[in-house]
Amino acid sequence: MSSEKPRRTENVISGGSMGSVVQAETIGAVTLQSGGFPGALPDPQGWPTPEDLDPIALGVRPVERVPGHPALTPYVLRERDGDLNAALEQARSGGGLVLVLGEPFAGKSRAALTAMVELLAGFRVFAPARRTDLRGLPALLYGRQDRCVIWLDDLDEHLGEADGGLEPRLLAQLTALRVVVLATMREDAYDACRAEPRGRVLDLAHTVELPREWSATERDRLARCAQLISDPRLAEAARCSGPESVPAYLTLSPLLWEEWWRARRADRHPRGHALVRAALDLARCGLTGPLPMDLLLKVHEGYADVTGMDRESIKDARAWAVERRHGLLRLLDRVTGDTWRAAPFLVATAARRGELPAVDGQVWGCALEAARTDPAYDYAEVAAKARAAFECAAEAGDTSALHNLGVLAESLEEREAAESWFRQAAEAGEARSAGRLGRMLAERGEDKAAEPFLETAAEAGDAEAATLLGKLLRARAERWFTVGWKGGNPEAAHLLGDLRVGDGNDDDAYSAYVDAMRAGYSEVARSVARVLMLFNDQDETEVWLCRAADSGDERAAAMLRFGFGEGRVVYGPEEELTEMARAGDPLTAANLGRFLELRDRPDEARTWYLKGYEQGDAYAAFRLAELHKADGDEAEAAAWYRKAAALGHPVPDQSK
Repeated sequence: MSSEKPRRTENVISGGSMGSVVQAETIGAVTLQSGGFPGALPDPQGWPTPEDLDPIALGVRPVERVPGHPALTPYVLRERDGDLNAALEQARSGGGLVLVLGEPFAGKSRAALTAMVELLAGFRVFAPARRTDLRGLPALLYGRQDRCVIWLDDLDEHLGEADGGLEPRLLAQLTALRVVVLATMREDAYDACRAEPRGRVLDLAHTVELPREWSATERDRLARCAQLISDPRLAEAARCSGPESVPAYLTLSPLLWEEWWRARRADRHPRGHALVRAALDLARCGLTGPLPMDLLLKVHEGYADVTGMDRESIKDARAWAVERRHGLLRLLDRVTGDTWRAAPFLVATAARRGELPAVDGQVWGCALEAARTDPAYDYAEVAAKARAAFECAAEAGDTSALHNLGVLAESLEEREAAESWFRQAAEAGEARSAGRLGRMLAERGEDKAAEPFLETAAEAGDAEAATLLGKLLRARAERWFTVGWKGGNPEAAHLLGDLRVGDGNDDDAYSAYVDAMRAGYSEVARSVARVLMLFNDQDETEVWLCRAADSGDERAAAMLRFGFGEGRVVYGPEEELTEMARAGDPLTAANLGRFLELRDRPDEARTWYLKGYEQGDAYAAFRLAELHKADGDEAEAAAWYRKAAALGHPVPDQSK
């Protein structure tokens, strides 16, 4: 193309009431009009050069700002940069349209502007707003000695003759002036425009396609660049980005982090936020692999600082968490089946920013339990992370962390350390630790030392501690009642007998009652009647109940009325067992089955055994195994023996 200056030819008179005159210049067969177009274009003398441009202002998406580093990460060379540079070299020589084409977040704008700075240094750059009327550009640039480049990011917003956009004639005028038009375009917009008249100008473009996904060579170059420059954003992208591409990772990560963080508000997606936070916190604990949704649901309910979760259903929360943002990134990534993990960018951002609250002890507990049962994780490694976190919290005055250290030590069979942590926590007011310490002391026979700790825990509502304390106190009571009985105290003999009846030691209980009777201790009457009832001595039972009732014992009077009065109600055992089994008593269904089996009614028994098994009764499974064995069905019997064993019932050795 000739670089000769265009020659001036003639003035063209345009009609109109004012007889306005429009200057026109001709380059070859193309006439340039210098006026008559709506909207004023800025003076090219004020246009910046590529070196002065702010890439973000011209369409490059921002990345996360990190103190001590520039607003944008250093540019990493792409494999198509050579083709882009060659196209710009040609346009620098003779003008024309260079189009960088690619999917969203492929890095089109950054690549194009970087090439502009390198190859078009000193050019004047005009970056019009979308829908700007460009028809006045040729006349505006005619006769200028300095070179110009027109930057059209998202070219589809600058096309169409009717709107004053870029079209073949205008491009020809600009090319004749050796103006470079550098543009970007999304692939979907490109396909749409090619099907429309306004897309004809695309036939004249030198198009360079930029893929969104980076090649292995490009990723290696990224890793080397990150190491050389020590930019944490590049290092993170090299480590964590996936098919979404490096530019998408760099630009979307901060946006999605902010979206997730703001979602904690009650009027947004608090349950979705908590669900993602569960996966993120578990990853911070060391569980970076696949996490079952059931585990995430369990953990997410424990975030007391997230309010309004009741306003969002689990279904909606899950849908929000796994939705693809910009068609690329999710907050929760599916691994396999119904297992998930926090998106890598969330884990990396959390580690880098350090803004999240420390992982709660409840989450650590779930993480440790998952690591213990899942061979994919190294329990010792997760436990080491937990210990460091708990020790840090304990030093800051968190008494619950002392308890957690005790639980952790106990899980690692460090009993001495566990006892020490539990004691510190108990002395700091942790009732849970008092219960744990009490149980440890009781297990090694230090009952008296255990009692105050168990009592503290029991008063705080610890049912296991209360039960153990009761057993210890019962054992102590039996010991001292025995001493009293042997010392001749009839009340001690009575109380000792009552304890032994509860243990099922009826003969010893009766012996103690006899000694109380011989000492004339009349308060023993109802207790004696109860043992006689167990011995099936109805006549003497009635006598002793009458004695107790006549002495004012209201419970004895009630027993007398129920069992011996004229209006007593007598239930048959089958009727009573059936009524209780139908009411859902978890043990009675199997008992009713056994009652029927003993009366040669195995088919009816089987029905109740099955019901008992469904309610979790191991004995029901055992009896079903015995029925199948009696029928000669060894395979089915073995299957039911296994089910009974799984529920904790002893079974016969099948190898004999």
